[in-house]
Amino acid sequence: METMDVIVMNRKAIHIIQNWNPFKLDDFSYETEAADVVAVLQNVDDPSILGKKIQEIFEQSFEQWIPFEKCVEISYKLLALKFEAKCTL
Repeated sequence: METMDVIVMNRKAIHIIQNWNPFKLDDFSYETEAADVVAVLQNVDDPSILGKKIQEIFEQSFEQWIPFEKCVEISYKLLALKFEAKCTL
């Protein structure tokens, strides 16, 4: 993937994570968590593995648990974005 494609994909992925807002916080951007998830997304293509990593990242930051199914659901959206970016080359 070209650098520009990766940058655009990363921005879109961060937007997806911020809109997801799993803890329904007002005026909170999840910037750190989004960056961590995007870093994992670069190397993972399996929705279950990505979902588990998302769960771990958010649990570590907020000391609150998100159901695994919710994390896998968002991982599918992120992986769809990743594969869409790969296909546009």
